[in-house]
Order: sequence, then structure tokens, then C-alpha cells
Amino acid sequence: MLRIAIFASGNGTNAENIISYFQNSNLARVVLVLSNNKNAKVLKRAKHLNVSVLYFSRNELYASSKLITLLQNQADLLVLAGFMLRIPAVLIQEFPNKIINIHPALLPKYGGKGMYGMHVHNAVKENNEKETGISIHYVNEKYDEGAIIFQKKVPISPTDSPEQIATKIHKLEYKYFPIVIENLLNTDFKIDTQDH
Repeated sequence: MLRIAIFASGNGTNAENIISYFQNSNLARVVLVLSNNKNAKVLKRAKHLNVSVLYFSRNELYASSKLITLLQNQADLLVLAGFMLRIPAVLIQEFPNKIINIHPALLPKYGGKGMYGMHVHNAVKENNEKETGISIHYVNEKYDEGAIIFQKKVPISPTDSPEQIATKIHKLEYKYFPIVIENLLNTDFKIDTQDH
């Protein structure tokens, strides 16, 4: 059984959706939800679904090996689902091609520092884009610049508000993020299944 750890900073609807998706899976389980925000709703959502949670400080992410050691012992894949801090290089080196993120736009457009949530949807609207979508990508040392694993587009009407655009994006996230994770674990991780 492969083990998924989810990093999230906020509400946690994507994390909750992924946890639920894998609850009856023979392939993988979400075993841990981590957050840098002790008041994040994601922690309550995870506890409600009987998943362990861990709050960590910025210092513990960037200046301590404790978190890395914990993850090495408990996780095969790290999933960022609305996580706001940049992942440190040392963690990326310890989990090569085993950290993925979802971004609420069609990268490379509307990516980078400060481009998250409604900031993205407002920018998409302001630029009169005819389509937007989601990008699931590997995490490297720069925001939203890792190799893209999967993208899905959705058309935008000129009358769509940023909030309506956000709703369209959430639907794509909920539908495709768990499936992409499952496909990734089925392909790239086959060798690892012998270890657990």
C-alpha cells in the first residue's frame, strides 16, 4: 500500500476529496495531512476522516531535518493541494519526482509567486481569456515551473465572473486530481509497491 502525504494551507476541499477517493483503494491511502497554518480548515477535515495531521512552522520546513525524516518514514508521494510555501531544495532532492502540485490555470500562464486562488481567476478574467483550466505538475525549486503531468481546459464565457471561473476550476480539480494521482502511482511507483 503506497502512502500519500498532503500539504495544504487553507480550506482543504481538494485534500478532503483526495482522502475520500483513496479510502477504499487497494493501491494507496492518504496517511498524513500537513499544514503550515494551525487554523487551516484542512486539519479539521482530515481529522474528521481519521487521517493524521501535523502542523509545522516555517522554520521546521526550511531549517530542520525533522520533517524530512518523518516524511521519509511515512510517505511515498507528497501532494500539494493549496499549499502556499515554496518547497525547499533539500526536500525535493529527497523525493525526486515524488512531489506534485495542482495549479488553477494552464501553466505556464498565470503561474509564479503570488499567483494562487482568486488572484489567478481575477487575472484570467482581466485578460479576457477564452479558456482556463488546471495544471498538475512535478514540483521543483521554482513556483509552478516543474514538468507538467496533466492539463485540462475549460471554456470561459465573456460573462463569467472570477467566482464562476473558480467554480469551473474546482469541478476540474475534484474530478481529475485524484485520478491523476492514481495513474501516477500505478505507473511510476510500480517498483515501490514491493517495499510495503
